[in-house]
Amino acid sequence: MKVIYAGFQKTGTKTMAAAFAMLGLKCYDVMENYEYLGDDWIKILTEGGTIEDFRRMFKDVDAVTDLPCCYFWEEIQKAFPEAKVILGYRSAEDQWWKSMKNQQDSYNRIDLRIMNLLSPTFRKFGKWLHYCHQAVYGVEFWFPITTCYPANELLVRKAYRNHNSYVLQNAPKDKLHVIDFQKGWKPLCDFLQLPIPDQPFPHANKNAQITHDVIAFHPLFKTINTEIYTYSGLLIASLAVITCLLFCF
Repeated sequence: MKVIYAGFQKTGTKTMAAAFAMLGLKCYDVMENYEYLGDDWIKILTEGGTIEDFRRMFKDVDAVTDLPCCYFWEEIQKAFPEAKVILGYRSAEDQWWKSMKNQQDSYNRIDLRIMNLLSPTFRKFGKWLHYCHQAVYGVEFWFPITTCYPANELLVRKAYRNHNSYVLQNAPKDKLHVIDFQKGWKPLCDFLQLPIPDQPFPHANKNAQITHDVIAFHPLFKTINTEIYTYSGLLIASLAVITCLLFCF
């Protein structure tokens, strides 16, 4: 582990994940943490864990971003004392909340509610997200059939504020960098002691685009869609049999 991005959601996590990849670092973002370490995280989030757990989980990873790693940045840094810590946050909290709320609203999709109804894989993923949000923000995170969970603005804002203050106060000063995305590659590469790429600095997940991209392209959702087609077919067949039994005999 070389670098931990400790910024909360909507503070440039997808931009940092893209930047780390362009710098040649193996990065675990949200989906990688679920896909490769989902069961480990469930244990940590429900029962607790040790520094040795984090050392084992991330021994072959260079960088981490977003939930749940941003919340457990301190434990990961203790497991890898040489790892550097980067914090990103929006100076205007209202701006951050607006972006956070926009991200949440992007989950209010009919297809996600159908997935929750018909796909065991999606329900397992949703349960994992619930545990993450409950630990980090102290709020519920479910995908009911009718709508997504209501946001508790007060608790989410307090969690954001407290987290940023804690990182600034407790991260090792010689290993902490507060990133300004407007300054591009140079400050980041100087901090990480890596060469500047010959590509423009990335800017990812504008307008909560990540929700659409993950659903459209991530392999997990291919499995989910297969389950939906399978269970839909079984449901239709079952209804056809029941209808026949009711009206044909």
